[in-house]
This record gives sequence, C-alpha cells and structure tokens, in this order.
Amino acid sequence: MQRTLFRTLSALAVSAALIGAASAAGAYPDKPITFVVPSAAGGSPDVLSRLITTQLAKDTGATMVVENRPGAAGNIGIALVKRAAPDGYTVGYGNINTLAVNRSLFKRLPYDVDQDLTPVAHMFDLYNALIVPADSPVKSVQDLIDRARQQPGRLSYGASGVGTTGHMGGELFKSMAKVDVMFIPYNGGPAAIQDLLGGRLDYLFVNTSEATPLVKSGKVRAIGVSSLKRLALMPDVPTLDESGLKGYETVAWGGVVAPKGTPADVVAKLNAAIQKALQAPEVRTGLATLGAEPATGSPEEFKQLIDRETAKWQKIIETAGIEKLD
Repeated sequence: MQRTLFRTLSALAVSAALIGAASAAGAYPDKPITFVVPSAAGGSPDVLSRLITTQLAKDTGATMVVENRPGAAGNIGIALVKRAAPDGYTVGYGNINTLAVNRSLFKRLPYDVDQDLTPVAHMFDLYNALIVPADSPVKSVQDLIDRARQQPGRLSYGASGVGTTGHMGGELFKSMAKVDVMFIPYNGGPAAIQDLLGGRLDYLFVNTSEATPLVKSGKVRAIGVSSLKRLALMPDVPTLDESGLKGYETVAWGGVVAPKGTPADVVAKLNAAIQKALQAPEVRTGLATLGAEPATGSPEEFKQLIDRETAKWQKIIETAGIEKLD
C-alpha cells in the first residue's frame, strides 16, 4: 500500500509540475522583456528597433526595455544576449554584421552564431544607394565602371568603417565589375559624406534614407540602388542589377535573436508577435520613412537567410583579401 501510495503521489507531483510548466509557458510574457540593441542610441538600428518594440508593447501588454550596448562592431551586445537566461525575457537585435559579416571579419568572436543563438524573426530590410558628387562626370553605373577601368587604382570610395554594408557593398561592386579602386575607411558616415562632397572621394554606398536628402538638395547624384527591384524611396534610380551587374544585391537586414535553448513555443510566440507588429500602419509608415521594408518569415527562414549571407560575405571578404580584425 505504501509503494502504491508513493507511486500515486509521485505521479500527481509530475502532473502538477507539467501543468505548472504549461501554465507558465502559456502566460508568456508576464514580465518585462529586455531588447538589446548592440549600437548607440539614435542610430538606424536603435530607431527601427524602438519603432517595433513600441508596437510589441501595445500588442502584447508586455513592458519592453530597450538596452543599448554598443561597441566592437556590435559584438558586445550580442555576447550579452548569448549570456542571458534562455527564457524569452532577453532578446536582441541581430543584423547582417553581427550574424553574418563579423563571422569572417574577426579573428575571434565572443559568441558563436550557430551554437549560442536562436534566430527568432527577420524584421526588415534596408538598402544602399550608390552616390557620386553632383558635379561628377559619372552619370550612371556603367560610366563609373568605365572610368574605373580607364584609371585602375585611381578612384576611391569610403564607408563608415570596415565591414559595414557600405564597405561590403563596395567590395561586391569591385568584384562583380572587375575594377581596381581604393577603399578608405572612416569613423562614421558623416565624415565620408563630407569627403565625397569635398571631392576627396569618387563615390559612396550609403543608406537610402541618408542619401535621399542629399539627392533632393542637389549635393549628390544617386546612380544606383543595391536592391534587386526599384525602391519606393527612390523610384527613378535604377538598381545595379538592371544597370549591368546582374544579381548585385546588398541588403542591410535586421532581425531578432534569443539565447540558445529558448523554448520553441516562446520563440514561436515572439515570431508571431513581431509579424503582427510589422503589419501595424504606424510601423509600416515609420519603416518607409527610414527607407526600410518590413520582412516576414519563420525562425527557420531567418536561419536560412543568416546562413546564405554568411557564405556570401565570407567569399567577398576572402576575395578582397580583407585582413581579419582582432
């Protein structure tokens, strides 16, 4: 009888634990969620993340706490996500740099994308514009290619740091166009733009939201965009793909990652909430203003994007002979 009673009580305890776990999972989220942005406040990643987390808070009723942790090309913030408890209450913004480019650009990373992180959702895509000074004789992408071929090693372009999409997009352009041009890294985009306007650079790849006011003011000319289709923000500017570089595409994508081991049902709930937030009119308007396009898809599809982009930029970095960073 004692053994029977013990088994019965044990079974009841296990059942109670399972019911409690299911109840806890069903209650998610029932406390504040920390959203780590691995860059400084005020930049595009921060503004875009806050736009979406504000909507998430409205939709879910959860308090969303945005924590900016800049440094080391985003690696510090992503390492913080890696070390967090895998319960869905700490997630982070991951993008083309921290989840793809940095894997081939740095000698060592304080995290392993595959082993330490769980992809949650692809949120949005941003694109670059290829711009030249307004007084440049270059009127098209083909003009730029012809000029670079006529003067090998003489033309130069810049970007706001090594490994940025401006840099990677420029190296992809060099590889596909088969041209020899100089790359000059800058400490921030404004300095590179000033040198372009001052005639010290021949061209730049910059975010379309940065390029648009410069184009409208007549200071620069946009001769191409890095998407495969024309953009609503610059409908009259051809893509590099249609300008002769077939297949050219550089996407500054961004999404959400969680620590490895985060329960699948929590990841699914987060993904569904993000997909819903991206459909909100105010979010779509905000994204469009910043030159971003909402993305959709499952966690598995986001993982596939990360893998494709990792392979793509690894090849470009190796082809360009870019020295790995410490």
